[in-house]
Amino acid sequence: MRPDLLSMTTWLIVLVCATPAFAKDLIGTKWVTANGSGIIRLEPCGPKLCGKIIGPGPKADKNGAQTDVKNPNPALRSRPIVGLAILTGFSDQGKGKLTGGQIYDPIEGKTYRSEVRLKLDGKLEVKGCIGPICVSQIWTPLP
Repeated sequence: MRPDLLSMTTWLIVLVCATPAFAKDLIGTKWVTANGSGIIRLEPCGPKLCGKIIGPGPKADKNGAQTDVKNPNPALRSRPIVGLAILTGFSDQGKGKLTGGQIYDPIEGKTYRSEVRLKLDGKLEVKGCIGPICVSQIWTPLP
């Protein structure tokens, strides 16, 4: 290999390794869910990334449940929806992707394996999966 190619390859490796983690860029960002019912803020939960409901979205049902009434655990059914972590346990995989987490759906009271990916248009693709079958939602950023 030519010495100038070797040094160029070395610099590319250094630049890739020195790039800040994707998850750090998402901390504090706010997103409107696909159906417009909630606003979610991404934040650290220990070494992982979580997403908490911080308020109703523009299309929230004003008469909807204010507590986690569908939770399978009866002891948790009285906890407020606002403040509830619906995205939990995500790890930064780089290249705009978070994996290893779960998404909780308070409307159904169910938890699913989940992945999150930042799309090129700045929106967030959130997947909920059962086995190999995944369903995607697109969340829109708030300014």
